[in-house]
Amino acid sequence: MTRLLHDWRSGDAGALEELIPLVYAELHRIATAFMRGERKDHTFRPTDLLGEAYLRLAEASSELNDRVHFFAIAARTMRQILVDHARAKNAVKRGDGERPVTFDEVVVATDRSAELIALDDALAALTAFDERKARVVELHYFGGLTHDEIAEVLEVHKNTVGRDLRLAEAWMRDHLADA
Repeated sequence: MTRLLHDWRSGDAGALEELIPLVYAELHRIATAFMRGERKDHTFRPTDLLGEAYLRLAEASSELNDRVHFFAIAARTMRQILVDHARAKNAVKRGDGERPVTFDEVVVATDRSAELIALDDALAALTAFDERKARVVELHYFGGLTHDEIAEVLEVHKNTVGRDLRLAEAWMRDHLADA
């Protein structure tokens, strides 16, 4: 896979055609995990999210170094797509849409976009506070990487990853409680 990524970065379109079947199942699993936390009537399905992520990943081919890095970037991309979608949907709710929403519709709605935006804002604040801890959270929860894989990506010891994750979780809990 690493060889195919390097070939793709070098401009070999055939490498991408070989790479896609190797990564599709794992990318679909990540997309499915993301969509599991979304509302039932979400406009994206895992395959839609995967397709959108693929388009963005194609533009970022120069940044993809190896298998672990590829899946980390893919997970970050999928998370950002959902956050962008939630922000756009909330903009519509705040008057950018075609019709006002009645109180009954608000009560019945099971929309989690506000939670996703709050989580993204907390992760952005954590990034400003401690970028490595934010990357650990992102790679673990959104990328589904193990502590060993995160340690490899960040070039730290796996014990450091565990410590960073515990501290980041506590920091984000406090930040979200204050928000």
